Amino acid sequence: MQRSAGSSTGLVISARLPPLQPALSVPLVPLLPLFHRLNREHFAGELADGDGQALVAVRWSDGRMRRSAGLYRFGRDRQGQPISEIVLSRPLLEPLPQEATLSTLCHEMIHAWVHRVVRADEVHGPHFRSRMAAINASQQEFEVSVRHRFPVPSEPARWIASCPSCGLESPYRRRRPGVACRLCCERFHGGRWHASCQLVFTPAAA
Repeated sequence: MQRSAGSSTGLVISARLPPLQPALSVPLVPLLPLFHRLNREHFAGELADGDGQALVAVRWSDGRMRRSAGLYRFGRDRQGQPISEIVLSRPLLEPLPQEATLSTLCHEMIHAWVHRVVRADEVHGPHFRSRMAAINASQQEFEVSVRHRFPVPSEPARWIASCPSCGLESPYRRRRPGVACRLCCERFHGGRWHASCQLVFTPAAA
C-alpha cells in the first residue's frame, strides 16, 4: 500500500484466494533486519544509501491499522518534515506465520522501490508487477501479491441505527450523521433524502 500526503495504496482483502490460517501468536519480529535482508536479495541493495542506511523507515503499527496489512507512505508531516516509511499492521500480521510478514513487507518495499529508485508515478503498475513477478520466481519462501489473503478480524457494531418512519434497525461501527433510510426515502419521497427518514443512532448493547 502506497501513501502520499495522507492517501494510501496497499494490501487489501481479496475474496478470490483462500485465507491463510492463523497460527499461535508469536512475538513480533524486528522489521529492519528483514528489510535489509530482502533489500539485498531482491532489490540489489538499492533501498539503502552508501552507508547501508535504509532509505525508508520501517515499523509496526500501533494497533489501530486493522483493514490493511501494510502501507508505504511518503510526503510531509504536519510540521513539514519529509516522510518515507513502511508500516505493517500489528493486529493483522501478529497472529500469522512469518510468511505473511515477509510477503507484506516485500510488497511495500516494491512500492518504496518504485517511488525512491525508479521514480515512477504508479501504484500497482508495470514496474511494480514486473518486480513482483521476478521476486516470486526467484524464491518459494513467500509469495508477493497485489491483494492479500489474510483474515481480517471483525469489529463489533458500536451503534444501532433505527429509522423513525419504519422502525428498521441496522448495526454500524461508526455514527454517520445525516444518513437516511433509503427504503422510506424511496417509498414516501420519490427516492430523495428527507429529514423524516433520518436514522437515529443509539449505542449498541455491550
